[in-house]
Amino acid sequence: MKELHHPHKDDALEVLKRSKTVVVIGISPDPERPSYYVSERLLSRGLHKVYFVNPKYAGQEILGIKVLPSMLDIPEKIDIVNVFRNPAHIEPILEEAIKVGAGCVWLQPGCENLEVIEKYRDKVRIVWNACIGVEAGYL
Repeated sequence: MKELHHPHKDDALEVLKRSKTVVVIGISPDPERPSYYVSERLLSRGLHKVYFVNPKYAGQEILGIKVLPSMLDIPEKIDIVNVFRNPAHIEPILEEAIKVGAGCVWLQPGCENLEVIEKYRDKVRIVWNACIGVEAGYL
């Protein structure tokens, strides 16, 4: 497989600056999990409308936000799909992101699957190799 170009972190920051809605895939109610504390940091900036998606916790509230079962349940355009999932499970997320017309899929560190990135990168913008929580600190 050919070497994939890693998006520069400035590119990630630009994506975040231009975005209004962020959907967190794989949110957990556990404050020790990255999906929780990174989302908390993003929310604390107050610059984005944040939605949470996790079928396991659908209907519950995490950080004051009702968890939805799917991206299909989000009533507005999605700028960033922020993914906290095992790399083996990201392909259906990319397929759903494309289906709903999301602007970008952001794979958090540890979620990258280079085969899947290669397969979908011409269909949707994919950011990886950057943490949205870290980038949010620069906004």
